[in-house]
Amino acid sequence: MGEILGMASTHWPLLIQPDAGHLWPFQMTMNRLKDFPEEKKPISAWPEAARVEFGEDEGVSAHAEHRARLLKSFRVMKDEIEAFNPDFIIMFGDDQYENFKEDIIPPFCVMAYDEYVSYPFKRPMPAGNVWNEPEDHAIKMRGKPEVAKWLTKRLIEEGVDMAYSYKPLHWEGLGHAFVNIQMFLDYDRKGFDYPIIPIQVNCYGSKVIANHGGAPLGNNAPPDPTSPTPKRCYEVGRKVAQIVKDSPYRVCMYASGGWSHGFLVEENDYLWPDIESDRVRAQQLQENREHEWAQIPVKDIEDSGQQEFLNWVCLAGAMAEMGQKPQVLDYIETMIFNSGKCLAVYRP
Repeated sequence: MGEILGMASTHWPLLIQPDAGHLWPFQMTMNRLKDFPEEKKPISAWPEAARVEFGEDEGVSAHAEHRARLLKSFRVMKDEIEAFNPDFIIMFGDDQYENFKEDIIPPFCVMAYDEYVSYPFKRPMPAGNVWNEPEDHAIKMRGKPEVAKWLTKRLIEEGVDMAYSYKPLHWEGLGHAFVNIQMFLDYDRKGFDYPIIPIQVNCYGSKVIANHGGAPLGNNAPPDPTSPTPKRCYEVGRKVAQIVKDSPYRVCMYASGGWSHGFLVEENDYLWPDIESDRVRAQQLQENREHEWAQIPVKDIEDSGQQEFLNWVCLAGAMAEMGQKPQVLDYIETMIFNSGKCLAVYRP
């Protein structure tokens, strides 16, 4: 009988960079949108919580604390994975107009590669990266293609019309939702070499092409079709767990995603996360009421900027199948660092 260690966390991109030397996402949104109201740009116009977090040093000290809390949990998660010693990691993650673009946007896709070679530092990083690694430094991750094919076949047999891929389409290696987790679990660069089977989830749905998977571009592009529903994400996660449960494998199943993203919340001028909605999700998680996530309307997910939360919903379905309850390692609210962040473990 198979065993599963469940885990979930943010993949906050700016954890890669030093605390100083760059603008925060809400500032980039203000600068990028041509019609952004000038009267909302001054610090005096921001919500009080944002002003306090920004402080006297433009958020540098606040982000140092933010980083310390995140790394504390990532180190716990790494230790737990190593103690569990899985045969491989199944990771639910989103693609933000990286590998999948106008030619195809699958709702779910198993990536069945032999190896994933990614170059995350090729993205613009004016402040460099915290490891001082060169732009062409490769992050290599082993695949498990035969197991990925087996998993896909079994999912199709169980009624999940799962897409699959044997090589990248528009991106070298894996998108940041996947490769960032590898880097953060090995933040101290002591080694972390478990095979991975990524499952891409079309979390960004109606904004994936219109916004190129990120903040609004100001081009008034019509919305795309929506993401899979939370109900379907929950069902897919449950099916994956059923298949693993009937296998001989020890698997770490990981959900990679932040919660409410400021650059997705229209009601907050695409600046600030929907903290109240995140608090509802946190309470549901702490009370082991994740089954309620399957009933969230897609509109509520999009209005609250919680698109990446769909990866958590996939994991929640799997953990419900296994009867495993969560331990929240940390839950971090923020105004200026784009997204609410939660890190949790489901032990077998």
